[in-house]
Amino acid sequence: MKYITDLHIHSPYSRAVSPKMTLTNIAEWANWKGIDLVGTGDFAHPDWLASLKRELEPIDSSGSGFFKLRSGPHKPQFLLTTEIANIFSDTGKVRRNHTVLMAPSFEAVDRLVARLSPLGRLASDGRPLIGMPTYELARLAFEADPNFIVIPAHAWTPWFSVFGSKSGFDTLEESFGELTPQIPAIETGLSSDPPMNWRSSALDKIRLVSFSDAHSLPNLGREVTIVELEGANFASVRDAFFAKGKSSIIETIEFFPEEGKYHFDGHATCKQRLHPKRTRELKGRCPVCGKAVTVGVLSRVEDLADRPLESSPPGGKAPFRYAIPLAELIADVKGVGKLSKTVYRTYHELIRTLGAELPILLDVPIGQIKEIAGSDIAGSIAAVRAGAVEIEPGYDGLFGIIHAASASAHPQKSLFG
Repeated sequence: MKYITDLHIHSPYSRAVSPKMTLTNIAEWANWKGIDLVGTGDFAHPDWLASLKRELEPIDSSGSGFFKLRSGPHKPQFLLTTEIANIFSDTGKVRRNHTVLMAPSFEAVDRLVARLSPLGRLASDGRPLIGMPTYELARLAFEADPNFIVIPAHAWTPWFSVFGSKSGFDTLEESFGELTPQIPAIETGLSSDPPMNWRSSALDKIRLVSFSDAHSLPNLGREVTIVELEGANFASVRDAFFAKGKSSIIETIEFFPEEGKYHFDGHATCKQRLHPKRTRELKGRCPVCGKAVTVGVLSRVEDLADRPLESSPPGGKAPFRYAIPLAELIADVKGVGKLSKTVYRTYHELIRTLGAELPILLDVPIGQIKEIAGSDIAGSIAAVRAGAVEIEPGYDGLFGIIHAASASAHPQKSLFG
């Protein structure tokens, strides 16, 4: 069974998250997007956990670890997930790592929460801050239930990730120690894509996954991982992450990494967007004020890479495709805000007629899209499928600015370079 999954999202109890991120709204938007399996987010927060137990029920009596709304549509199905922030000192350096945890059951969640409660104020944030190394967090999770899935979140983000330029490590082993063999994957994040990660041979045996890290409903599914599952259960998800049995990761759907807000280096205060080569020429200093710039993902990948950009993935790596959210494409063509009524009407006419957003972006014939939305929007989607986009790269916390170019005016850009 094929599932489109988004397993890293947040609840209204996380900072800077929309209060509209309720389970009912998440389910509605997930169906619009075409997401089959969505993470709950934030299961460590006591109030959100109470909501999860109140509003969700198992999809069957088998103890599968998949849940659905008690009242409402049976799709999407939910998986119990959270993100934990770890801030700790290691070898004289302050580390700030974020980790995604996926739980096989509410009982496993309860056992882990009991272990975490004395270590941090879980009610203070849906993504709680725990003052302990990431390998200790992983150890507690595996003690609560050995079937937990533990992966680094947005692995390259400068400030809060396992490989971040400001607070991370150079290898997974430095972060997870003897538990590294139990870490099956990394979340690549919005500012990197698979080819960037393929440059590190140390990641050849690590699966690459992509999720939205959504803080608002429209951002659900902006990155997803498509998996083939032997059964509708947590065990099959775990097998897919570990490449075991008949379950597997089929492909990921990616942001163009240049659009991510930490792709290039730079200093937002001085409006300085810098390619890594320019950063090295400036010895890491802003050319306007002289302060240290934020070293972004492209530069950090270059630091850790041991081979050039590959034209094809190493053996066993899943393929990928790029996408731009449909509302953004419509807004760009119409010249209006993506939350405008014009965008809302066009968006819902498309999904009402042609199905969910992700299939429209990726697979629905362009001619059918043209019949509903006109040649400009259809041409924009065709351009994105061909990789014909124009991007001002993001840097230092500012998202990049992206436009779909004319499909006829631009040659096709390879998805691998």
